[in-house]
Amino acid sequence: MARKIRLGMVGGGQGAFIGAVHRIAAAIDGEMELVCGAFSSTPQKSKASGIALMVDPDRCYGSFEEMILQEKKRTDGMDAVAIVTPNHMHFAPAKMALQNGFHVICDKPVCFNLTEAKQLKTIIEKTKLCFALTHNYTGYPMVKEARHLIKKGAIGNIRKIIVEYPQGWLSFAAERSGTNKQAEWRTDPKRSGIAGAVGDIGTHAENLAEYITGLKITQLCADTTTYVTGRLLDDDANMLLRFNNGAKGILHCSQICNGDQNGLNIRVYGEKGALQWRQETPQYLHHKTIEGHSIYQPGVGKLSDAANYNSRIPFGHPEGYLEAFANIYRNFARTVRKSIDGKKPTAMELDFPTIDDGIRGLQFVAAAIKSGKANAKWVKMP
Repeated sequence: MARKIRLGMVGGGQGAFIGAVHRIAAAIDGEMELVCGAFSSTPQKSKASGIALMVDPDRCYGSFEEMILQEKKRTDGMDAVAIVTPNHMHFAPAKMALQNGFHVICDKPVCFNLTEAKQLKTIIEKTKLCFALTHNYTGYPMVKEARHLIKKGAIGNIRKIIVEYPQGWLSFAAERSGTNKQAEWRTDPKRSGIAGAVGDIGTHAENLAEYITGLKITQLCADTTTYVTGRLLDDDANMLLRFNNGAKGILHCSQICNGDQNGLNIRVYGEKGALQWRQETPQYLHHKTIEGHSIYQPGVGKLSDAANYNSRIPFGHPEGYLEAFANIYRNFARTVRKSIDGKKPTAMELDFPTIDDGIRGLQFVAAAIKSGKANAKWVKMP
């Protein structure tokens, strides 16, 4: 393939936050180009959004169904589609795209519920097409390094994991302001699903903990709360975790921590030491022992191949949210290219979240909400 991967998009029109993030991430490495889209459920808004993005007006569609059918007819049609809609609109376009031969990259959570996610996995396995999920925090170089250090035994057998994701943007009823589209759909059970903060950011914490450590949560005990009067979904949760190696953990996620912005962070304690990483200062990975404290940084010293592969710029220039997001897109694009060319992707290229991560996240949500409704009863994870 001596050309870029041609990308279509469902959602992400004017006024949408995450659509712009996906487009930037897809463009950073120059391996993908946006060629078409159904950017809104309103045909006029979809066309206006596409024209503003300099997409061919004839390829700005009124619905994802129209886009998929029309692009399938073209000799220069899209290769893959990015789905960046609210949660309840993930399954239908993903299903149709895959069944018509298009690779898919989807915002998280993968589907509205676990039933849809399991159906989608069956379709992915049947079509053998590429599917990526944008759990973007796994794309940071120092997250890759933490995973590598744990794999090689740098901190020994893991005993304790503390992961938290505090935000404060929903400390008040922003969904009733009439001006905050993100707050409106994320707090609406008809569009968001059975969970609020647990589904929106708790799944990021769960995914990060399992990705870095290689462990699986086997049981959890969740105390979920809705603090803002009239809100229909949880906005705060505190959980105890048990892992499959015997380790114990704490997971805290909240959107009512007034003053906090995007405080995702993780601490992993082993027999020989500990690792700590914070999303708001992502260029630093702290390695602590009773004998001292080391700090790893991208481009400094001898790092793992995975960390180096996912770093782009010289040390001293912090790589952040967009670059981590772009690592997911780049690896997906290279895997799609190999698939089209009939070649086998490398392990580095295949290092992106998949449908299994999406199912895992929804299993976590279901267990946490079940536990919360049962007054913090211990619930098993599959």
